[in-house]
Amino acid sequence: MSDVSPAATPSAKRRGFLLVAAQTLWFWLLVPPATAIARGQVQPAWAAAAGLVVFAALYLVLVAVAVAGPAVRPVMRHAGLVFLAVLGVAQAAAYAGGPEGWLILLMYVATAGAMGQTRGGWGFGWVGGATAAVVVIGVAHRLPGDDIAQPALITMLAGAMTVAFTRMAHLVEELRRTQRELARTAVEQERLRFARDLHDLLGHTLSLVVVKAEVVRRLAPADAARAAAEAADIERIGRTALAEVREAVTGYRDRGLGHELAGARTALADVGIAVTVRESGHPLGVEAADAFGWVVREGVTNVLRHSRASRCDIEISTDAAGSLLTVRDDGVGGRPQPGNGLRGLRERLVRAGGTLNIAPAPGGGIQLTAQIPATRAGR
Repeated sequence: MSDVSPAATPSAKRRGFLLVAAQTLWFWLLVPPATAIARGQVQPAWAAAAGLVVFAALYLVLVAVAVAGPAVRPVMRHAGLVFLAVLGVAQAAAYAGGPEGWLILLMYVATAGAMGQTRGGWGFGWVGGATAAVVVIGVAHRLPGDDIAQPALITMLAGAMTVAFTRMAHLVEELRRTQRELARTAVEQERLRFARDLHDLLGHTLSLVVVKAEVVRRLAPADAARAAAEAADIERIGRTALAEVREAVTGYRDRGLGHELAGARTALADVGIAVTVRESGHPLGVEAADAFGWVVREGVTNVLRHSRASRCDIEISTDAAGSLLTVRDDGVGGRPQPGNGLRGLRERLVRAGGTLNIAPAPGGGIQLTAQIPATRAGR
């Protein structure tokens, strides 16, 4: 196991930096100690100011490491947490007896430690230690009960909320990893089934064709009549195999739009993606239904493999202008690179006289839109 934290994805990094920026809003609680330093109520002022600046900067760094996911060795992260705790306790112990509330520094110690601990028990232990430090320092300085209870309560609640938020974030990430693994497994199983069916269907037939072709090659110079009979047998076997392949591939190529929609519901539900299918307007023609069936299959496959979505909406409408199919998810979005599947879809829709468009969906995710004009949709 590596000692370095794994690098986060670009979307995770963006979310992490937004969370770090939001953490700066907590710094309004440091305004009273900073004001006391500026007014000369804390001596030596330069030492208090330097300690407060270093404390705030280190807090932001530790939060960034916890939520943005840069590659940092655990020993460095733990050393930073220990240094933050020592600095916070030292400043609170030195200046808590002054006119402003320095005990609030331990709230930052609690939240930073709660974010940095991957185990819930360690996080709650860190929060409990920070809360106890507030009480001990307050009692040592003989502060009024209200001046001790308020920062102690804030420290405990902020730390507990941070532990719960961190735990929830880890569970969500674990769920996403599981979802991606299930989607990958489902796609692999489908491919294996297809390969297995074709192998079982064609393996024996093609071997027989090869053997008979060798017989024809040997008999042709000496016994043309028997060679012709063997060639006719090869033709019969080939036609039979072709019919069997068409019947077998019916489940893949010509299942119909209704079967594809039912399969999409099942596949998406199996990995925890909520799916809604809406159909309106006139019934689709054969050509449009066949093309849309492929679009649904490829679109749902992309949702399963790449989107990390929680919801997928499939809409089909037919009116006087033509037929329209939309597959939209609420996943990570971006612009998917055109692979063989999407290129194949475009080719099928072009043959049907239609178009395919892929663009970011409103509110996030990907929207895949297929359209076939009325002149071809009813065929």
